[in-house]
Amino acid sequence: MDTKVTKAIEVTDLTVAYQETPVLWDIDLDVPPGVLLAIVGPNGAGKTTLIKAILGLVRPAAGNVLIYNKPYAAQRRIVGYVPQRGTVDWDFPTNVLDVVMMGRYGSLGWIRRPGIKERELAMLALQKVGMEDYKTRQISQLSSGQQQRVFLARALIQDATVYLMDEPFQGVDATTERAIVTLLQELRENGKTVVVVHHDLQTVTDYFDWVTLLNIRRIASGPVDDTFTSDNLRETYGGRIAFMKNR
Repeated sequence: MDTKVTKAIEVTDLTVAYQETPVLWDIDLDVPPGVLLAIVGPNGAGKTTLIKAILGLVRPAAGNVLIYNKPYAAQRRIVGYVPQRGTVDWDFPTNVLDVVMMGRYGSLGWIRRPGIKERELAMLALQKVGMEDYKTRQISQLSSGQQQRVFLARALIQDATVYLMDEPFQGVDATTERAIVTLLQELRENGKTVVVVHHDLQTVTDYFDWVTLLNIRRIASGPVDDTFTSDNLRETYGGRIAFMKNR
């Protein structure tokens, strides 16, 4: 990898429209390596669409996305993704260990099957999220917080460089939320770049060091201390915001 690279993710002039209605408009976004970044904004702001555009899951009307200076298709193996819980078919007949081992398919290819090494890596990931005792449990039998931990373990086993997570705290209990935060901060300390769609403004300053404020357009992006300000929040939420910190 080029040691001169300074951007983990580079989004340039990105516009995404659904049935001619812009969902994202002319987005420029630079994410440096090794940050834990929250994407925040009101409902309908395009937060999930931005994640999907970075992953190539939606086709932009215009613009470009690079991950470490290359398109996602060329960097797939260094990117981990945790989708929203609501987009997952939890009735799919598989157990926890198998779900986690799916995270290795990108490295194995579709011909090789997971073996002893992949099983060991999966168990280590499950231990890290406190789910090793549930390895044989069907995913449909888990609580929402447990399901989220399993998908985090699946992302961890990829040993990615960049992680994209869509509302990982949604519907989880306080214990699981603390465990997830600790895990994300450990990833950042290990030099990983973690981008999280997040909705709780009260925890942004505690959990994250970078933030992107989004409402179809990018309002502001940068270190939390410089960017997560009252003026930027008012512009993002149109003045309709109950929570404001004295910043």
